[in-house]
Amino acid sequence: MVLLAAAVCTKAGKAIVSRQFVEMTRTRIEGLLAAFPKLMNTGKQHTFVETESVRYVYQPMEKLYMVLITTKNSNILEDLETLRLFSRVIPEYCRALEENEISEHCFDLIFAFDEIVALGYRENVNLAQIRTFTEMDSHEEKVFRAVRETQEREAKAEMRRKAKELQQARRDAERHGKKAPGFGGFGSSAVSGGTTAAMITETIIETEKPKVAPAPARPSGPSKALKLGAKGKEVDNFVDKLKSEGENIMTSVGKRSVEAAKVLAPPVNMESVHMKIEEKISLTCGRDGGLQNMELHGMIMLHISDEKFARIRLHVENEDKRGVQLQTHPNVDKKLFTTESQIGLKNPEKSFPINSDVGVLKWRLQTTEESFIPLTINCWPSESGNSCDVNIEYELQEESLELNDVIITIPLPSGVGTPVIGEIDGEYRHDSRRNLLEWCLPVIDAKNKSGSLEFSIAGQPNDFFPVQVAFVSKKNYCNIQVTKVTQVDGNSPVRFSTETTFLVDKYEIL
Repeated sequence: MVLLAAAVCTKAGKAIVSRQFVEMTRTRIEGLLAAFPKLMNTGKQHTFVETESVRYVYQPMEKLYMVLITTKNSNILEDLETLRLFSRVIPEYCRALEENEISEHCFDLIFAFDEIVALGYRENVNLAQIRTFTEMDSHEEKVFRAVRETQEREAKAEMRRKAKELQQARRDAERHGKKAPGFGGFGSSAVSGGTTAAMITETIIETEKPKVAPAPARPSGPSKALKLGAKGKEVDNFVDKLKSEGENIMTSVGKRSVEAAKVLAPPVNMESVHMKIEEKISLTCGRDGGLQNMELHGMIMLHISDEKFARIRLHVENEDKRGVQLQTHPNVDKKLFTTESQIGLKNPEKSFPINSDVGVLKWRLQTTEESFIPLTINCWPSESGNSCDVNIEYELQEESLELNDVIITIPLPSGVGTPVIGEIDGEYRHDSRRNLLEWCLPVIDAKNKSGSLEFSIAGQPNDFFPVQVAFVSKKNYCNIQVTKVTQVDGNSPVRFSTETTFLVDKYEIL
């Protein structure tokens, strides 16, 4: 097989996009395509026509033609198989088979054509491999960007904290009638320290005011870097939402959508004693009902930034009635926790570590009880002629929860076009490259506990599974909270802050 060129042209022979795989001038390829429609006016029903020098293998696509120009000694069976693959590639990048849409995505099509044919010979690739090669998705790049964004946020938070310290020092100096101290000056430059501090703090605060924290888990753009290595555990823990060209891209919806929401969440006002309460859920349900497995892991992380609050006790309130298994850190007094629900060190004279996150309590819940499912998803695909009508509904069973940025992802058959949406609660996004339909709901709570989506598209019922769910919540599933913090000496109360997050590790309906 020697394939000279692959082109999408109009019925009049006008080339919209053409990729030549051998040395060929523009005049020659335009002449070949212009002659192509005239050769078909013979009244014969074929998928190829020949001239003295070349063979045209073609397939009609509404008002256009997908045309392969080959040598006459090329294997016609291989040519037809290659033509089918070319015809399946085009709907992956173009929502409609129209001239404007083809022109808009011409470079995407050329890149895909290059993956099918190299130097005139067919490559042994399928549609899924072409999609992977052209996207060039790099997890390492996403890790790097996520780390850099985190560092930038931390630097800005530190900058605001320093600015407040400078302002407070200046106010204290003015209150006592003293000259404001110079910060970071050399020699006589310290005289103007107060004014400088005021200018710095005002500039920083004014600069930071207009910034609004972005809404988590929203449209993202594709990453176009090389795929450098395999997925690692640490990679999957970072955000997978990047903006570059305004197109939607999804990879492993469960983890990364939620991790994006976690990374992009606005910073919490931290006291000297700060606690992070984090839960992750991994759930697998059957499409016909029944909970195959549900596993939830939670942990309380303690962070102390002031040494004078290092010897404290945490008063824990556990209102869970599902049989969660609790486990304290080895250095925590288990007897104290069992009898009085307080977390303190075995040796009361010792202190908790300063400026580091310490896990003091963790819990685990594993069950197959259906009533424990926080959010039920019911997907009903039913065949209707050549198409399939799909009805999906959700219901919040745990009404105390408030789920934010919920994304329910339904796989679609490849090469069948755009789904026709009927009724929908919320919004939707169609990712034609990955063949995914994303059902997006900003909030699911007791006031908005159920909803449905209906759409139609060509396919079989099995094509719409597994359904994946991603969300983030500021309320934890197991009602375990720190209600009070006291000092070991004197039992006096200590101000503290709490940050609660409920995340999805995996949430699938198979």
